[in-house]
Amino acid sequence: MEIRIGIANTGRELSFETSESAADVKKSLGGALDSGATHVTFTDIKGSSYVVPTAALAYVELGTEESRRVGFVA
Repeated sequence: MEIRIGIANTGRELSFETSESAADVKKSLGGALDSGATHVTFTDIKGSSYVVPTAALAYVELGTEESRRVGFVA
């Protein structure tokens, strides 16, 4: 699943793919925001970790969980 995160006061967005489900990402993000945590951590499919301060979150866009097909469909 692809995740795009907008960070306040920056011109770029953070974009990566994760193997977690959309429900798991929403649950961890919601839990961090509800508890007043200072940051939230995401891990991509390659094992890299991203630490994003919750105060700087502008938006979080969750893509589809289906992988794209490559090639021709008969």
